[in-house]
Amino acid sequence: MSDRDGWSGEQDQRGRRDDGYGRGSGQAEPEGAQRMRHVQRPGPQASRQPQPPQPRQPPRGPAQPPAGPAYVPPQQDGSYSGGSAGGSYDSGYNTGQVYGGGQPPSGPRGRGPGGPGGPARPAGAAPDWRRRIKIGSIVLVSGLLVTGIGTYFWADSNVRREVDLSKVIERPKEGDCTTYLIVGSDSREGMSAEDKKKLHTGSAEGKRTDSMMILAKCSSGNTMISLPRDSDVEIPSFVGSESGKKFAGTGKRTKLNAAYAQDGPELLVRTVEFNTGLRIDHYAEIGFAGFANIVDALGGVELNIEKAFKDEKSGADFKEGTQTLNGEQSLAYVRTRYAFAESDLQRTKNQQRFLSALASQAATPTTILNPFSLYPVLGAGLDTLIVDKDMGLYDMGSMFFAMKGISGGDGVSMNMPISGQRGGNLVWDKAKVQQLVQQIQKDEKVTVRGN
Repeated sequence: MSDRDGWSGEQDQRGRRDDGYGRGSGQAEPEGAQRMRHVQRPGPQASRQPQPPQPRQPPRGPAQPPAGPAYVPPQQDGSYSGGSAGGSYDSGYNTGQVYGGGQPPSGPRGRGPGGPGGPARPAGAAPDWRRRIKIGSIVLVSGLLVTGIGTYFWADSNVRREVDLSKVIERPKEGDCTTYLIVGSDSREGMSAEDKKKLHTGSAEGKRTDSMMILAKCSSGNTMISLPRDSDVEIPSFVGSESGKKFAGTGKRTKLNAAYAQDGPELLVRTVEFNTGLRIDHYAEIGFAGFANIVDALGGVELNIEKAFKDEKSGADFKEGTQTLNGEQSLAYVRTRYAFAESDLQRTKNQQRFLSALASQAATPTTILNPFSLYPVLGAGLDTLIVDKDMGLYDMGSMFFAMKGISGGDGVSMNMPISGQRGGNLVWDKAKVQQLVQQIQKDEKVTVRGN
């Protein structure tokens, strides 16, 4: 460096040391701590001699000064300590020491061990993505788990468990399969006048069965059996669901839906068990409004309509081909009967096809594992969904998955075997019905086929 920079430590001709302040300077010599750093070239002998370590100087302020040669204060006579016989001194510049002692700063902005930032990641090191992904996955799974559990308890607390199967008397023996009696009622509960007009439901008071089917969930394969509401059956003896009074059977034969109209779900279960010999494990019923709302919550149901048909009473007006039905259209599809020559038999077939398609779309991981999809679907149907007192959400899930399996070809979909008619009522084929029931009770593959 040059002398003008104040870093020269050479002596003048009189042996005095040039401190970087000219003779003509009007400034007073700065005090020790304010003097500029001074570096003097070591003499040949001093460079060979080991130098004592320089003392650490405490920092003067909150921030560390930049690294540089250590400052050596002058003696009273103007000389510097640490010099050699030739008048030179070792500034410590070549020892690697910095102002205040210690290790040189490391890391960004001087952060290093012992600094304000603590241990820092080495410059250029890649982030630990495995750790980040692991933590993110744990947070995501925990959030979904908490939300799922919350949704489960919310839905379970809102299920209407209103049917008491313990009131059903003289029940058949239990079989190896789990059986459900699924009922679609024409209840207008919760519907406004505008809803009734839109859905073509009419304004009849009370409720009746609009569709009935038995779903047998078996290890040998699932079976869905539609029970036409015009089926010719006998109303047996029963205990009133409200009065608790026992009513003796009269042997009178009537349509199946009359049992529901007479004393509700409990008598309907009793009548089905008496006329088939098959025990019903669970009961599930949904009204018009809930049915349409579930379809809309799912965003519609895709269905292939094999032949175009139209019905003014149900509001149906369908073209041939694959199409997505909304809630209003779906309800019209499953209720239409007068547009078909087979009337109620064709309607039950359409109901099975639609329910299987509905279950196939509802019982998917995108719906069940996504609370934002599952919550609206459950909320849409809970208001009108009525089940027995022993039926939980797990049983309802099993029911939907069983229907989904049938739509995928894992099972049988059929009408109750019919042998003829009596006074406009459909008469069941007793021999086939008996064989069908035995196969379900023993969890055997169903070989019987209906109409």
